[in-house]
Amino acid sequence: QLQLVESGGGLVQPGGSLRLSCAASGFTLDYYDIGWFRQAPGKEREGVACISSSAGITNYADSVKGRFTISRDNAKNTVYLQMNSLKPEDTGVYHCAARAYRGSHYVCYRSESDYDYWGQGTQVTISS
Repeated sequence: QLQLVESGGGLVQPGGSLRLSCAASGFTLDYYDIGWFRQAPGKEREGVACISSSAGITNYADSVKGRFTISRDNAKNTVYLQMNSLKPEDTGVYHCAARAYRGSHYVCYRSESDYDYWGQGTQVTISS
C-alpha cells in the first residue's frame, strides 16, 4: 500500500529553521514527482515546492524561493523540505504528495490537482 508520512513540524521563532521529512512506503519515490503543499487557516492550499522524478528538477513558489530547499534521498526513500529564515506567514499544515510519472522527468508542477497520493500533514507554526 502506497503511503506518505510527514514529520519534522513544530513551533519555531521567526528567522528560525525547520526540516520536514516525507517518508514513502509501498513505492519508490525516485519514480514520482513529489510536491510540498501548505495550507494556512482560512486560505487555499499552496504548492510551495516540487522535485521531479529521476532528474530531480525543482520548482519553488516565489514566496519561498531562496529560503526553502527540496531534496530527495533515494537510499532512505525520503524527500525533505529545508526551511530557513522562517516567517509567520509560513505557518500552516504542510503536506507532501506524489505524482505518478506522466512523460517527463524534467518538469514538476505545484498544482494540487496534479497529485495522486497525499500524506496526512505536519503542523508548522512560526511565532515569537
